[in-house]
Amino acid sequence: MLTLQEKQERAARRAARIAAKHMAIRSAALGQGEARETRSEVMKKNEVKVGSAYLAKVSDKVVPVRITGTSGHGGWDAVNEATGKKVRIKSAQRLRGPAPGAGKAVAAAAPTAAPTAAQGAKPDGKAAKDTKVAPKAPKAKRAAKKRDGLSGLDAGAKVLALAGKPMNTKQMVEKMLADGLWKTGGKTPAATIYAAILREVRAKGKDARFRKVERGKFEAAEAARQ
Repeated sequence: MLTLQEKQERAARRAARIAAKHMAIRSAALGQGEARETRSEVMKKNEVKVGSAYLAKVSDKVVPVRITGTSGHGGWDAVNEATGKKVRIKSAQRLRGPAPGAGKAVAAAAPTAAPTAAQGAKPDGKAAKDTKVAPKAPKAKRAAKKRDGLSGLDAGAKVLALAGKPMNTKQMVEKMLADGLWKTGGKTPAATIYAAILREVRAKGKDARFRKVERGKFEAAEAARQ
């Protein structure tokens, strides 16, 4: 992964290459008239600043360079931003003014701000832990749960004992709900009570409170009537 300095250098070289390309196209298009105009843009010594980028004539080519300091042999030390090589600018007459796009290179290399959560950044571990997951809603099919002191099975046994005649589970549930003995939110309470009665009959045998008298119908056992 590139460091910030490497990114800045890459952006500067890219801007320099673009500037050099534009300059070459401009020179080719305007020919000698451009050459005369370029000579008129020759800079003066007091206009040259260390750290700034300029167009300079190097080996008969006009390229973007960045002044890095004054040279002990006269002139300035610089870096060719198109190639990254060090060069020496002997005099201000070799400079042709500020390099186009020099300011853009600095702006392109500036670090960007970290994205916020609203822009798609992932929350850190602590923030993720603080987010509570809503509990799942309980299932509605719990018809045998105790309500007002009686479960569905207890209420069914009481209804059969008071009726004194066989009933199917649908009739039992209707009576249980009408008398307020039991409440349920289930979609098939009759089937739930039917299954619960069969489980008690199999588990308790003769001691069960229910007795099957015909298909789908039950009556209260002797023990439940007392």
